[in-house]
Amino acid sequence: MAEKPKKKKKRARGFAGVIAKQLEPINNNPKFQERYKDEKFKILLNAKDGRYAALIKVDNGKLEVDGIKNQPKENLSQEELEWDGFLELKTDDFFKMAMGEISTLGMIRRLIFRQMKIKGTKYVQQLDKLFKYLEP
Repeated sequence: MAEKPKKKKKRARGFAGVIAKQLEPINNNPKFQERYKDEKFKILLNAKDGRYAALIKVDNGKLEVDGIKNQPKENLSQEELEWDGFLELKTDDFFKMAMGEISTLGMIRRLIFRQMKIKGTKYVQQLDKLFKYLEP
């Protein structure tokens, strides 16, 4: 019998590619694997001025990032992707947030002026914890 060809893994593109590259080393961190060994959740990060959103999937101690075209908007729906947390900002604000350049007050201001959307806050807060596993 002929062997089934392996599915080629799609490479995350655009904003999702940058996020994937940043978070890739987490899978080699034993502390991350131990902490998240029994957890399963998805967080969707949408750079509203970009073409791709990043779907971060944590599944039993393994992290994976998929690139999702963010047009049409239905591509990002909770029903379609089954995400638990959602964060939408401009691309540069994502990077400022990751580098700690946006204060809590700055985040609140962005929420008030509708420059940022958050759903599933409990899961979005996991982002900060995930990035801590990248520190040496």
